[in-house]
Amino acid sequence: MLAKLPRRPGPGLRRCALAATAALTLLGAGLPTATAHRATDADDRPDLSRFYGQKIVWSACKGEGMPKDLQCAKLTVPLDYARPKARTLDLALARYRATGHRRGSVVLNFGGPGGAGVPELAYSGKEFMDLTDAYDVVTFDPRGVGRSSPVSCGDGEDSGLASLDDESARADPRALLARLKRAAADCVEHSGPVLPHIGTVDAARDLDVMRQALGDKKLTYLGFSYGTRLGAVYAARFPDRVGRLVLDGVDTLTEPLTEQGIAGARGQQVALDDFVGWCVKDIACPFGQDPRVAREEVVRLVRSLDDDPVPTDFGADFSGQDLVGALGQGLYSRQLWPLLERALAQLIESGDASGVMGFAAGGFAFPLLHPLPLPHPLPFPLRAPGRVEPTPGALVDAEDVPLDNLPAALMAINCADDPDRPSAGQFTSDLRRLRAAYDKASPVFGQYRLTEVLMCYGRPKGTDFIRDEVKNLRTPKMLLVGTRGDPATPYRWTVETAKRLGSSAVVLDNKGEGHTGYGSSKCVHRKVDDFLLYGSLPPSGSSCGPDEDDG
Repeated sequence: MLAKLPRRPGPGLRRCALAATAALTLLGAGLPTATAHRATDADDRPDLSRFYGQKIVWSACKGEGMPKDLQCAKLTVPLDYARPKARTLDLALARYRATGHRRGSVVLNFGGPGGAGVPELAYSGKEFMDLTDAYDVVTFDPRGVGRSSPVSCGDGEDSGLASLDDESARADPRALLARLKRAAADCVEHSGPVLPHIGTVDAARDLDVMRQALGDKKLTYLGFSYGTRLGAVYAARFPDRVGRLVLDGVDTLTEPLTEQGIAGARGQQVALDDFVGWCVKDIACPFGQDPRVAREEVVRLVRSLDDDPVPTDFGADFSGQDLVGALGQGLYSRQLWPLLERALAQLIESGDASGVMGFAAGGFAFPLLHPLPLPHPLPFPLRAPGRVEPTPGALVDAEDVPLDNLPAALMAINCADDPDRPSAGQFTSDLRRLRAAYDKASPVFGQYRLTEVLMCYGRPKGTDFIRDEVKNLRTPKMLLVGTRGDPATPYRWTVETAKRLGSSAVVLDNKGEGHTGYGSSKCVHRKVDDFLLYGSLPPSGSSCGPDEDDG
């Protein structure tokens, strides 16, 4: 989703994110190649009947701050669908029950990849209450995420990443490969058996088991950002089980990670410039009142924190790259900008990183409709990354979710979904060019995005199913929402994906700003609800104006 590598990756979120997906040559030797196949009648053979025949048992969610009307449960799925009689995994589920005449369930995925659905539904559930007129509103922590066998890359200082920015790594990319190889060992050690089976193709199969266990003949689904990729893969694998699907903030199905990263860095830089322009109009803006100077101050702040990270209560210092992740989260919606401004002022004026850490903990690619850090407490007490040692496959306790789970899962899933694997020779020859391209795309987000992509080098080849098979779908109509000012999923991806999916895709053009439209546009919210509740689709190519113009 690549420019200069982190100047000093310490043991914080950013270093763990690097370790999470830097599974290079070592992983290439230790993990099987991700594979996929079309859905056939074989998917429902007796060897899967114990999964498809299970009944979900709901009860009150445990944990401080959980809404009283939110119910939780677990769903059991095979670790490896090719060997369903072997190990299994439990997935964490949550729901708000239908208040009207129940028609079934609508399943939500909030994105990431790597975003835990249960805590997000707990804190943003009010956004979906209209849907309870007809549906149970259900979400889940996908495999490898949250409480569902979370992956991690540990917190060992000797990960090989702590010196990524030293002169030897810059002078000899082979030395960088060696460090990344050592980091890969941490990912294998701390993630457990789920790591080779964490991609979207497996998650789509989990989604179908969930559909059946919920008692629905067809899947009704609302996916945001990465959740649109998951929804599209589900539709391709199970076209006869597609009900009403909405894909909001449409992901690309064809662009390689290197191109995705450039697009993401460029979009986030535009959003950052817009934020700075807004901030400097406020006398309290911590970067001053001159836009050009303020933009330079942001870059200086990131570099300063990379050189001298701020200590935190979590035992891991907060670096410049951690700040970049927090900025990426805070820029997803203009509604978050006042909170982000105050958090940055707190950091700059008193060295207190707790506010910006909250954004980073919320996720750097996770389109939270409401940020967890401010005004809400974190959904679970995060601990420092480390070995997860529950019963294999069982749900972990909320307090045992590793701090680096979201970035670790994001990298692992993206790499599992991407079939491109340049050789070590291509890696060394392309590194200088990639650094320059990402620096040009964004002086702030470039190296962060470059790091995300570098983590796939040396991993086993990902599935080619998404790029080769998710196209020309023969399903009921699906609603695709693209936002013109989206900093994470450019509007052109909506257009390209709709064309690729074929006549089933109906596009809604949201002429607003921010990542995804449902949580920020009243018009989008209304049209999505009308489709999910009543089957009423807007004409393809219709649009929603900014809220101030929305009647």
